[in-house]
Amino acid sequence: MILPVLALVGFTGCDRTMVANADDAQSNDKTPATTVAEPEKASAPSKTTQTKTTKVNSKDKVPFMIGEYNPLNEKEAYVLLHKGTEAPGDGGYTLTKDAGIYLCRQCNARLYKADDKFVSHCGWPSFDDEIKGAVARNIDADGRRVEIVCANCGGHLGHVFEGERLTEKNTRHCVNSISMRFFPEGKELPPVIKQVDPAESKQVPKPTDKTAVEKAE
Repeated sequence: MILPVLALVGFTGCDRTMVANADDAQSNDKTPATTVAEPEKASAPSKTTQTKTTKVNSKDKVPFMIGEYNPLNEKEAYVLLHKGTEAPGDGGYTLTKDAGIYLCRQCNARLYKADDKFVSHCGWPSFDDEIKGAVARNIDADGRRVEIVCANCGGHLGHVFEGERLTEKNTRHCVNSISMRFFPEGKELPPVIKQVDPAESKQVPKPTDKTAVEKAE
């Protein structure tokens, strides 16, 4: 009786509009091959200050650097910056089962562990959990789905679905392969790229009255 459930998942999919072909995509640290149907010209990621020396976040011990995000080609930018979607298929990381970790292609943020990946037969890489704090959720433009983005850079990852009962966690993160980079277990990971140093990002509350303004001055 498992076939009806799988058929339902394949129908639900990750995104309603199919705009790229990822059937011939390669796994590991290579961009999955896709064919984009003339997307609008991708805007380049915003430039920031020059890259500084790599630092280590004292809270989670993940090394990071301040600077510009990784450059994206047209296909990668279409998905990550313009919320495009790869067509479903077994290419890319859809069937990858190797031990390791999945990073955001744009900023190197740690997104998913291979231990949380499962084959859902929906046509896209599926995970039933994310690394804590790595993924943010937004209401999709269609008003019914929940979009998932990288919590560090805001790059589009895909959508998340709940209640399908495919795993014990009852959650499926449906992610575009092109939004990620896979690093096998044991391979050195690049530092996370941040545009603002967390230690320098504290905002000073804006004065709410004349007295407060005078004190601030």
